[in-house]
Amino acid sequence: MRTTEQDSLYSNLEQKSVSELIHGINSEDQKVALAVNEQLPVISDFIQALLPRMKQGGRLFYIGAGTSGRLGILDASECPPTFGVDHGLVVGLIAGGDRAIRKAVENAEDNINGAWKDLKEYLIDMNDTVIGIAASGTTPYVIGGIEAANKYGLLTACITCNSNSPLGKIAQHEIAVVVGPEYLTGSTRMKSGTAQKMVLNMITTTTMIKLDRVKGNKMVDMQLSNDKLIDRGTRMIMQNLDITSKLAHELLMEHGSVRAAVDFYKNERK
Repeated sequence: MRTTEQDSLYSNLEQKSVSELIHGINSEDQKVALAVNEQLPVISDFIQALLPRMKQGGRLFYIGAGTSGRLGILDASECPPTFGVDHGLVVGLIAGGDRAIRKAVENAEDNINGAWKDLKEYLIDMNDTVIGIAASGTTPYVIGGIEAANKYGLLTACITCNSNSPLGKIAQHEIAVVVGPEYLTGSTRMKSGTAQKMVLNMITTTTMIKLDRVKGNKMVDMQLSNDKLIDRGTRMIMQNLDITSKLAHELLMEHGSVRAAVDFYKNERK
């Protein structure tokens, strides 16, 4: 039996107190980071293969269904505001299309040709990369997409929570984060989903750092989409240039990003 389908280590949940329930969930969640740690060498190898492609203009695509698809969309959507990249650089695709983000689309994940059809709308290039996200590693939508991407010569990887899954066997890089049975039997939105999000965070954050979208430990290209981020950007400029808050704010508003403001100021003073 696949790990994601194994019975929970806990029983009679409905008879437990609220305190017992949340302590049990928390106890299981603590296993996730340890499981991700075991996959660090594989994750590193994949990122090393991904970087040259992205430096040559390649894009990163996520394909998934249900929770896995939503996690891919979440990570992709966070890249532009965090790193100031184009919305088309990291793209999340979900079985059933955007309407499936909020409401499940019946049988969408069973369409083995669906993912490649969705990918082709983006005029796939040889430098592009596709990551299939599926906790079970058995989702036809994802398997079909990875198979087609392999045939086209793309770099492929998968993030699953079962070892030796059908998806893991065909992806060029298998990231199998085996977190054990879920607290609620089969509910992969719990530990499995947390593990997948952790891996996605690692992949995009590390990649963006190596693509020079971070300076020191600062998001110098972040989009200034609200007052909180404007204040943060102002403080970054003050710290970097040792100038007043007023001047830092003016530079940020004029040049649109921390990086551009700092570069302008330093060039002007040469």
